[in-house]
Amino acid sequence: MSHAQVRAADIAIVGMSGRFPGARNVDEFWQNLCNGVHSVSRFSEEEMIAAGTDRSRIAQRNFVNAGGVLDDIDLFDAGFFGFNPREAETLDPQQRVFLECAWEALESAGCDPERFEGAIGVFSGCVMSTYLFNVLSHPGILDSVGAFQVFTGNDKDHLATRVSYKLNLKGPSIAVQTACSTSLVAVSMACQSLVDRQCDMALAGGVAIRVPQKAGYTYQEGMIYSREGCCRPFDARADGTVFANGVGIVVLKRLDDALRDRDNVQAVIRGWALNNDGATKVGYTAPSLEGQMEVIALAHAVADVEPETVTHVEAHGTGTSLGDPIEIAALTQAFRIGTGKTAFAAISSVKSNVGHLDVAAGVTGLIKAALELKHKLLVPSLHFEKPNSNIDFAASPFYVNTALAEWRSAHGPRRAGVSSFGIGGTNAHVVLEEAPQSEPAVSARSAQLLLLSAKTPSALNAATANLAAHLRAHPDLQLADGAFTLQCGRRAFDHRRAVVCHQSEQAAQLLEEPDKNRSLHSIDAPRERPVVFLFPGQGTQQVGMARHIYENEQSFRDDVDLCAEIVHHSLGEDLRSVLYPAAGQELQAQELLNETVRAQPALFIVEYAFARLWMKWGILPAAMLGHSVGEYVAACLAGVFTLEDALSIITQRGRLVQQMPRGAMLAISLPEPDVARFIGGELDIAAMNDPDSCVVSGSADAVQRLEHTLQSEGISCQRLSTSHAFHSRMMDPMLAEFGKYVSSKTCAAPTVPYVLNVTAQWADMRQPPSPSYWQQHVRQAVRFSTGLEQIYQNSPAILLEVGPGETLTRLARRHPGRTSQHVVLASQPSAGSAAHGWDYMLGSLGNLWVLGQTVDWDGFHAPERPRRVSLPSYPFERQSYWVERAGATSLAQPEKREERLDISDWCLLPYWQPTAPAPQLPEAMHKSRWLIFADSCGLAAELTKLLGQHEQTCVLIEVGERFQQLAPDRYRLDPRRAENYLRLLRRLSDDNLLPQNVVHLWSVTREQGDANALASFQNAQVLGLHSLLHLTQAWNEASDGGALRIFAVSSEMHTVLEADGVHPEKATLLGACRVIPQEDARITCSSIDIAFGSHHSLPGLAAVILREMATESRDELVAIRNGRRWVQSFQR
Repeated sequence: MSHAQVRAADIAIVGMSGRFPGARNVDEFWQNLCNGVHSVSRFSEEEMIAAGTDRSRIAQRNFVNAGGVLDDIDLFDAGFFGFNPREAETLDPQQRVFLECAWEALESAGCDPERFEGAIGVFSGCVMSTYLFNVLSHPGILDSVGAFQVFTGNDKDHLATRVSYKLNLKGPSIAVQTACSTSLVAVSMACQSLVDRQCDMALAGGVAIRVPQKAGYTYQEGMIYSREGCCRPFDARADGTVFANGVGIVVLKRLDDALRDRDNVQAVIRGWALNNDGATKVGYTAPSLEGQMEVIALAHAVADVEPETVTHVEAHGTGTSLGDPIEIAALTQAFRIGTGKTAFAAISSVKSNVGHLDVAAGVTGLIKAALELKHKLLVPSLHFEKPNSNIDFAASPFYVNTALAEWRSAHGPRRAGVSSFGIGGTNAHVVLEEAPQSEPAVSARSAQLLLLSAKTPSALNAATANLAAHLRAHPDLQLADGAFTLQCGRRAFDHRRAVVCHQSEQAAQLLEEPDKNRSLHSIDAPRERPVVFLFPGQGTQQVGMARHIYENEQSFRDDVDLCAEIVHHSLGEDLRSVLYPAAGQELQAQELLNETVRAQPALFIVEYAFARLWMKWGILPAAMLGHSVGEYVAACLAGVFTLEDALSIITQRGRLVQQMPRGAMLAISLPEPDVARFIGGELDIAAMNDPDSCVVSGSADAVQRLEHTLQSEGISCQRLSTSHAFHSRMMDPMLAEFGKYVSSKTCAAPTVPYVLNVTAQWADMRQPPSPSYWQQHVRQAVRFSTGLEQIYQNSPAILLEVGPGETLTRLARRHPGRTSQHVVLASQPSAGSAAHGWDYMLGSLGNLWVLGQTVDWDGFHAPERPRRVSLPSYPFERQSYWVERAGATSLAQPEKREERLDISDWCLLPYWQPTAPAPQLPEAMHKSRWLIFADSCGLAAELTKLLGQHEQTCVLIEVGERFQQLAPDRYRLDPRRAENYLRLLRRLSDDNLLPQNVVHLWSVTREQGDANALASFQNAQVLGLHSLLHLTQAWNEASDGGALRIFAVSSEMHTVLEADGVHPEKATLLGACRVIPQEDARITCSSIDIAFGSHHSLPGLAAVILREMATESRDELVAIRNGRRWVQSFQR
């Protein structure tokens, strides 16, 4: 079937869910069908007595110990759906199970009802609640909950509407009650509602759960129940059916809509019909040949199909000696309207597998037939050996299919009919057709972003493991389709995880160990925050920047091409040949790109295209801040300049700057006031990028003299690789011409707030910056650090660098104004990084989603055409909510109670016991990064020396009056200021030195105590407890999600030996060591207490400590005394 052949009345089955005897879901159900599993259970006498069946009744000859059992009917995820425990336990399990299956069905369809643009209807039915009798047997429950709540929770009328209420579905919500045909009638009504456009999607199905489940039943001659407890449709031995519990739901949608939305169409409903027998039968409960024939013939007519094209029938097939012959006769008459062929249509009944699911029987047969169409297989109908003597299969169009077989189709699509007939005479028949062939989705993207979320951390971990297992089991699944389904077809809950991957095998591996593989995951509750775009300036340009994105993202390429064409007219060359040169031309292109005349417009083009791409994906800027030429991108996006004018101005600016005399620039590790006294009248401050450093600009000779002066005074500085002295007096000759050029352009007031470089104030939203401002912008310093202060005054926010590299990202992360409410991300990795540009951008997008930003996934996927696919559904965290009928045995296991200890055994006393020393160090230690908080006794120096011998990377931290970087691997900080720890870790993160191990030695001292006890106590807290807390709090903000081992080393904190001195003021360190790992599972914390003595020299003591840190011991509290190792234990 092509899209053009789709009829307006064609209905797609786009999702399915169910629970059946012996099957927890549709996949298990299908496996059981293929394997010919008989899922009706036999009950032991003990089980039936426990269910409340009298022993005397069980002993009767006509008593049957069989039935179809649904597992775990007492379990329910009440919290997920907003029920309190008392509400949950008084709610009919039919409503609970149906509610969970409704959610699973929508997820199977890849539909999040919150985002679905249309009305979703619910058509369903259930059997009379027998659980109500359980609740009513406890008058106290009725009194505490209220009769109204109990009855609405157990009445048939409220099944559909409760689903609509809990899932916020606003289409028709109809309770259907036609006995055994209920769920197929519900499907037919849902189809009609879709055709009439009363809804745009519909859930249809039924549920039957009678309790107690293992009670058995009494056989009566001539009634529907089977004497043997086995349903044998069409067989000579057939003597009735056996009832079972179960639930089934299908999700329906107009086929043309489903194809448009790239839904996972499992089968197509071409036609349906309903009628009633009226009085043309022998009795109210008897079947009617005429009624059945008419409904089948009508369904064929509605479907506009010839009977001989229907090559499979899923029959009502109850296995009764009266009903089976009538059904085959009715089918034969209906088919004979259009064909005289015989034995071409396989007939079967799912009741032979699972029993009669009562009101859920029809939808169960429909699900079975849809699965057969999907897999192109006919599954066996069980227990058929010899036909009922009243059925002449040889003269009919039908044969009973008794083995798993390929479903061959000689002419046209495969089709099936599904029948369901209710006691009371309401008949339903549906004609199914196999789904139209869909074109496989092909993605040009090298990596995909998988999203997972849940309401609890444990459910998130379960969902992660389930998806990993699914990918392992389905290696042929298109990863792009899976990513699309997770992004567009799943509700986003508070606990989130995102994984960037290239193919299914890698995805499964990353999901199996998400913590080890550093998947992106939420720590705090996600929430929407304003996003601030940061646009970098000159110096960040690189040949090939964003090349992969240019080649594979159509919208990005379109924007780059448009801008390049505009610039081509004024520049006289195509910048794309410099940005993306042919192979072998990269070095020449980089030389050309480093020239300001090309660098400035090239940067504008790439940053503008990046911004537009983010905006297409739904990430819109609430504010912006550019660095130097980056401000022009901000002004353009804010509407100050048109794109054409902005490109024209930035090209002219680059041309004029290129004509200025060459100069030099120097970065200095001093704040602005300190730099001012060095520069005199020859140089200018060009940029203040962070509070502790500046960039000066001027002639090469003047910069060189300043560089020598600073080096002689031990002040850190670094020459920048630039061609000109930007933002200095050397730009003065171009200002008049540039101001005149800007004046010739039309400007408008900004529509999006952004911070000005020159003033570090917000742009005036009432009027555009004047041409003189843009002259000053060329000449004056870039006050980027102060501009960040303006941004950071507004909390919370996400700062997103929009352009090549991470230059502004590093500056923003280590700015002292940043708080835990500010997140900083980049669009692309740093130049020279091994990270792939597209992977990196996907990671940033994943981070934004994890943090709570709303992403426009339709915009993200355009113009690609991925499809929805079936993926594991939400892992409900079910608990038992059950009210047993008074006097019955509980379904749930009895609660385990711990014995209480005698009060004399409540207390434990600590003591120290010697243990074997830590093992010797291995010859080669695993390379790792160490952060050492250096003591004043020399222990840190010895440890650093030992670690260096084992090729470990160490950074030392000293106590100081303020934050200072003394060398690449040496810092000084004021331990009283918590923000210093965050600045430290951000600096280390920028330098790829974020530690994996921390050795905290600030509680190692040699003094014998302070005469001022209060001062001594306070100092111990600052250097011990408070320092560890500040460090771990900063780690939570600055870390990349990896693990951290902390070794808190102290001296004489414990009295281990009688001769030990003791410093009890240090003991608060233990509180941090014990609590920190409980607050953050990524961190382990061990305490090592030493005593200075004659047994060990300082190098020897350092060696013992290093051995202790290298061991795999789980001892959290260790003391070293006179060369021996002691651990703390407890005794009564």
